[in-house]
Amino acid sequence: MTYVPERGVLERYARLLVEFALGHGGGIAPGDVVQVNGTDACKPLYVEACKAVWRAGGHVIHAYRPSEDEFDDVRRAFYEMASDEQLRFLPEVYARGLVDQVDHDLVIYSPTIPRSLHGIDPARQMTHEQARKPLRDWEQEKENRGEYSWSIASYGTPGMAAEAEMTLEEYWTQIIKACFLDHADPVRTWREVRATIDTTRRRLNALPIERLHVEGPDADLWIGVDEHRKWQDGVGANMPSFELFTSPDWRGTQGWIRFSEPLYAFGSLITGVELEFEGGRVVKAIAAENEPLLHEILATENADRVGEFSLTDARLSPIDRFMADTLYDENVGGPYGNTHLALGNCYQDTYVGDPASLTPEDWARLGFNESAIHTDIVSTTDRTVTATLRGGEERVIYAGGRFQLDDIEA
Repeated sequence: MTYVPERGVLERYARLLVEFALGHGGGIAPGDVVQVNGTDACKPLYVEACKAVWRAGGHVIHAYRPSEDEFDDVRRAFYEMASDEQLRFLPEVYARGLVDQVDHDLVIYSPTIPRSLHGIDPARQMTHEQARKPLRDWEQEKENRGEYSWSIASYGTPGMAAEAEMTLEEYWTQIIKACFLDHADPVRTWREVRATIDTTRRRLNALPIERLHVEGPDADLWIGVDEHRKWQDGVGANMPSFELFTSPDWRGTQGWIRFSEPLYAFGSLITGVELEFEGGRVVKAIAAENEPLLHEILATENADRVGEFSLTDARLSPIDRFMADTLYDENVGGPYGNTHLALGNCYQDTYVGDPASLTPEDWARLGFNESAIHTDIVSTTDRTVTATLRGGEERVIYAGGRFQLDDIEA
C-alpha cells in the first residue's frame, strides 16, 4: 500500500494554504470564491483543501482532472491528436467568466509521471501556451487591482519521489519539513518566517541598485535592475517559499550562466542548461539533454529574455535535497542556497508603484518582460552577487549562500 500522510498533516497543510498562502499571506475571507485545481493523484489533500475553504466561509469551484498513467494520459493524447486550430483554441467566454468570478486560485501540483510529455513536439506545446496568454493577462490585470491571488503547492506522488531518488515517505518528509507541517500551528510559524524574510527584503529595497553582477565558476552575468524595481518575497504564491526576487530590466542582461539543477518543464526533462546573453537576449543556449525543447522555449515570443532573478538564503530554507520539482528546487537551502532566474514573463508586483496604473506601453518602456511562458532554471553552486549602486559604489549583497546585508538599516 502506498504511503499517504496522516490526516492531521493534510488538515494542517490545507489550513496553511487556505488561511495563509492565499490572499498574499492573509488567507481568504468569507464569501470568497476559490478555484481548487488538482488531479485524482492528490485527492486526499484536494478534499481537505475544499473543506478548509468551506470552513473559512468560502465557495469552491472545482477544477479536478484525471492524473497521468502509462495507458491513459489526457494531456499527451491532446498533443498527439490536436489540429493546429485545436492547439490555438481558448474558450474565451468560459475563461473570461472564470476570471471574473474567482477570487483565488489554489493549484495542487501532483504529476504521477513527471516526464509524461517526453517526445511530444515542443513546438506544439508552445503554440498551445501562446494561445492561453490572454487568460494569464486577464488574471494579471485582476491581481494588479488587488482582487485576485493564487498559490501553488505540491502533493508528493510515487513518480515525483522516484525522479528525486527517494522513497515516497522520504519525499513527504521533505514536504512536511519545508512547510512546517510538523508544527502545531504552521500558519503562525510561517508568519514568523515571513517576518524574517521581510527584514532582508527591506534591506535590499533600501539599496539604490542599478545592476547586479553574478559571479562563480559557472557564471559571469550582468543583470539590470534600476529605480523602478523592488524586491519581493514569494511567500503565499508558492508554498513553501524562502526566496527574494525581482524582475530585471531585461535589456541589461549580459554574459553567461550555467545551471546545476535539471529543469522539469512541459512534461519533459532538460539537463545541463547553459545560456549566453547579449543585449538582453539569449544568443547561445546549450543543454546536455533535450536541447530541442530548450530552443523551442526560447523561440516563443520574448522567452529569450529574463523575467525574474531570485536568491535564497541557505539559513532560512530547510529544504536540503533535490526534489525534481521546481517549486522546491528554486527554494532549496543546502550549503549555498540557490540562485535562479526565469526566462520569459516578469512579475509585475516588483514595480515600485501601482502596477494597475501602467499601460502595456509603460511596461515595455520600463523593460519589464512580457511573454506567454515563465521558465525557472536553478543553480545551487556557490555564487557571489555584487550590486552596483546608483553613483557607482559596489557592494556584495550575497555570498556563500547568504545575504550580506546585516549593516543596512531595515
